[in-house]
Amino acid sequence: MGYSNRSFSLSMTRLLLNELVVLGLIFASTPAQCVTDSSDVQALQVMYTSLNSPSKLTNWKTNGGDPCGESWEGVTCEGSAVVSLDISGLGLSGTMGYLLSDLMSLKTLDLSNNNLHDTIPYQLPPNVTSVNLAGNNFSGNLPYSISAMITLTYLNVSHNMLSLSVGDYFANLARLGTLDLSFNNFSGDLPLSFSSLSNLSTLYMQNNQLTGSLNVLSGLSLTTLNVAKNHFNGSIPQELFSIPTFIYDGNSFTNEPSPPGRSHNKHNSGSGGHTSPGSDGQSSDSDNGLSAGIIVGIVLGSLLLLLVAVLAFVFCIRKNKRKVSGARASRANLSVSTGNVHTETQEQRVKNVAAVVDLKPLQAEPVMVERMSKNGSLNRMKSPITATSYTVASLQTATNSFSQEYLIGEGSLGRVYKAEFPNGKTMAIKKIDNAALSLQEEDNFLEAISSMSRLRHPNIVTLAGYCAEHGQRLLVYEYIGNGSLHDMLHFSDDGSKMLSWNARVRVALGTARALEYLHEVCLPSVVHRNFKSANILLDEELNPHLSDCGLAALTPNTERQVKSFFQQ
Repeated sequence: MGYSNRSFSLSMTRLLLNELVVLGLIFASTPAQCVTDSSDVQALQVMYTSLNSPSKLTNWKTNGGDPCGESWEGVTCEGSAVVSLDISGLGLSGTMGYLLSDLMSLKTLDLSNNNLHDTIPYQLPPNVTSVNLAGNNFSGNLPYSISAMITLTYLNVSHNMLSLSVGDYFANLARLGTLDLSFNNFSGDLPLSFSSLSNLSTLYMQNNQLTGSLNVLSGLSLTTLNVAKNHFNGSIPQELFSIPTFIYDGNSFTNEPSPPGRSHNKHNSGSGGHTSPGSDGQSSDSDNGLSAGIIVGIVLGSLLLLLVAVLAFVFCIRKNKRKVSGARASRANLSVSTGNVHTETQEQRVKNVAAVVDLKPLQAEPVMVERMSKNGSLNRMKSPITATSYTVASLQTATNSFSQEYLIGEGSLGRVYKAEFPNGKTMAIKKIDNAALSLQEEDNFLEAISSMSRLRHPNIVTLAGYCAEHGQRLLVYEYIGNGSLHDMLHFSDDGSKMLSWNARVRVALGTARALEYLHEVCLPSVVHRNFKSANILLDEELNPHLSDCGLAALTPNTERQVKSFFQQ
């Protein structure tokens, strides 16, 4: 039995060595095209596109390129892996991209002090240790994926427009040392999982709308805590007064003065709290003095009550006229006082409303242009349209007058043709059947084009152009040449072989990311309403691309749409 095991082990060793030799020959005979890991390259390409391809990011490319070999701006590598991305303070605009989770080796992410907007992506680099997104225009709240970033030691999202509750995401972040949530619009109570931040030393939460108590922080080993200008209330835990730097002004605490034996800073500039009496004999003297003060107070209070009673008796025997006059004066004073209270209440109400308005997250929206329709009504259209405008003649030339040989599909809105342009570019043309539309006006079509042209995601088919002349409605899309998932599953003889388990997972994950982008990132959200395997196109590497996104705004005939769905 022992000899048999050794023989099997030797056979396996030889087999592995043979495979390694073959792989070595393959790689040796193939010239190296890219130093950087392909997943890292794709993630940075998507980010570059989402940032509107800024020239400040030198050497970056939307297609191809080698971040490590070509020294892309702000990118640091170790071997073939991107380990640091620091593009802070460059005035960049746009969004962060939606493949950040593919940066598996990234340790440092710094996008601070730019003009980035929309929400923070749901998935961040999973193994990152430092994240700095401060000084941007991010809205929404913290992404749930933070809860799984167990290596995180530094997180700064200050000076944004983040809102809602902080999120109970911190139970597994035992390594987190610095957390900065300041200058946002966070509201609600502190999450209970804060108590699990055993290594947290610095916590900034000032200038938010947080409520409740600070009890969840009492067991932490903090050296710096700033909770100023929130809506915290209740009693400050005594343990927090031992924090070297503790700033808490602008709240409604019941025990703001520092506790006995300590003078504490309440403001940044430092304002001494009340100091307690000394120990030993000093404490006893203070107690005696306090007792004597109480006795004197009782005596003086009694004399004051007697004086008030005498004065009341004198007023009671005044003449009736004087009494009425005094009553009228009293009522007048009361009216003035009530008016003042009412005025103060109104002013406070205005202030509160203004505060709510200030706290409302700003959202980047397309420019709105108003047009007068034929019937005299005023329409609003999203403008400008970022897609290219084509002529009917150019599209007819590219499709041989929409001949049958160029037909590649048919959907609920019309037929799809393959288009070959003189410059060698291949596109897909959707020729919309006007009979399928319930919206006939040109402005409505252009408004839908304006929205669709702004959809930017690696798993969504890009709308590159459109045509709206001579009564025609045509859409020009990027061409995805490997067919649909439906055809691959049902009509391809090699479909089962090509769609391995890993490929199917990639298709499912990519399609889910596309839907997440439409539902959670786009403002307003985009509902597909025709999600099916026939609308999931596959490229040569079997990456999914969701098509027909945003076409629901054109509202095809319901009966035809249902019929098309069951035919697929």
